[in-house]
Amino acid sequence: MSTLSLNVTPAKTLINQGEYNAYKGMSTNPSGVRLTRRGRLARTLLVLSLAVLLASVFGLNAGANSSEQVGAPTTFIQVTVAPGDTLWSLATRLADGGDVRALVDEIASVNSLASAEVQAGQKLRIPLG
Repeated sequence: MSTLSLNVTPAKTLINQGEYNAYKGMSTNPSGVRLTRRGRLARTLLVLSLAVLLASVFGLNAGANSSEQVGAPTTFIQVTVAPGDTLWSLATRLADGGDVRALVDEIASVNSLASAEVQAGQKLRIPLG
């Protein structure tokens, strides 16, 4: 007849032993592999580079389904500002019943104007249509 003996260790003892090993600087790493500072830095840089690569792939695909179509080229006329003219008066004459405010904004953006002030003799490009 054979006998079997079991060594039963309570879980609390195992936890306390793990804390003791960590306190004493003993590794609880079962593989026994320890990374140096250079190895930890290499691992961190690898994870960061993979995260950046993954983010860029998702970023490129984010706008893949947008259907932004390029419209027909806009035609412009060039107008020389007369004394007493303003962007509003020029836009009112050329709006053809359209929104004057939108045309004023368009004229300002096309001509890279910082303000709505224009001077006599200044040449402005005005979009048509």
